[in-house]
Amino acid sequence: QVQLVESGGGLVQAGGSLRLSCAASGSIASITVMGWYRQAPGKQRELVATITSGGSTNYADTVKGRFTISRDNGKNTVTLQMSSLKPEDTAVYYCNAEMYGSIWLGRRNYWGQGTQVTVSS
Repeated sequence: QVQLVESGGGLVQAGGSLRLSCAASGSIASITVMGWYRQAPGKQRELVATITSGGSTNYADTVKGRFTISRDNGKNTVTLQMSSLKPEDTAVYYCNAEMYGSIWLGRRNYWGQGTQVTVSS
């Protein structure tokens, strides 16, 4: 019914930049919150950044000032611009969206398949 497709991961040296994108498609009426989470090996999945349909943002303390989240409500896309990357940013990054559907009642939460980000020292 709904797909979240991520792109933009890869390998980058410390201090470099990467841009992640995520596009949501399917039976979507409206998306309330879109965000990015990450999971490093042996660790729990953690919040990176979220953005509401109104543009309010929330960042993990570890990425504040380095990462910027943005979205295009008309295209159901969310982007994470990552700068000044550190080796500790290495993880699988997952796109997340909370939404109302056009064929179901209530809110549902969906995840993308994940994209690997590796930062070398």
